[in-house]
Amino acid sequence: MNSDGVCAAIVADGLGGHGGGQIASGIATNTIVNLFIQEPRIEAEYIRQLFERANQDVLSAQTAQLKMKSTGAALFINKTAAVWGHVGDSRLYCFKDGTLSHQTIDHSVSQMAVFAGEIKKEQIRFHPDRNKVLRAFGGAESFKPEISSVHTLTVGFYAFLLCTDGFWEYVREPEMEIELAKAGTPSDWLQGMIQRLAGRVPKDHDNFSAVSIFISGDDKKDEE
Repeated sequence: MNSDGVCAAIVADGLGGHGGGQIASGIATNTIVNLFIQEPRIEAEYIRQLFERANQDVLSAQTAQLKMKSTGAALFINKTAAVWGHVGDSRLYCFKDGTLSHQTIDHSVSQMAVFAGEIKKEQIRFHPDRNKVLRAFGGAESFKPEISSVHTLTVGFYAFLLCTDGFWEYVREPEMEIELAKAGTPSDWLQGMIQRLAGRVPKDHDNFSAVSIFISGDDKKDEE
C-alpha cells in the first residue's frame, strides 16, 4: 500500500503439469505488481492490460522444452474502489459485513461441468478433472483473463481473500465466514482457516498461497 492508500495484492500458482511453473508464477506476479506500482490506476481496462503484459512476459520466457504456465488472482484497491482479475483456478473472495458477496469463477474443466449441469458447485473440490485448467499465464490463444468491473467501496466492512486452489479446496466458503467472524485481524483470519486446512491434508502439504485484506468504513486497510 502506498501513501495514497492504493494497494495491490496477488497470488499465483505455477501449473504442476508444465515445467517451470514456479518461474511463471514469479514472472506474472512481478510484472503486474511492478507495473501497477509505477502507475496505480483502479480501472478495469488498465488491469486487463497488466494481465496481458504479464502473459506476454511469461510467453517470452518459454522455450520449446519449458512451456511454463501459472494461474493467478489479483486485487487492486484505493480508498473508494476496488477491481480484481483472475485467470485459472486461483480465486478471489469478497466479504461485505461478514457475508460472502463476490467470488471469482474458475477457468477449469470442473467449472465447465457445473455450467453444463453435470455436477453441483460444491462438487468441484473433488471432481476428477479438478486440476485441468483452461486458462493461465503462458497461454497463447487460450489466455483470456477475467476482469471485474470497478466496485465502489461503500460504508461497511470488507474482507478480501485471494488464494490458490491448494487453499480453497480444503476450506469451504461457510467456514471462511465463520473464521472471519472470530478474527480481529487479517492474520487471525488466515490462521483460523489454515488450522482447518492443516487438519485435512498431509503434513507435508505446502502447495497453497493466500492473502487477506480488511477494509473498514473509515478507509483503514490491513493486509496479511
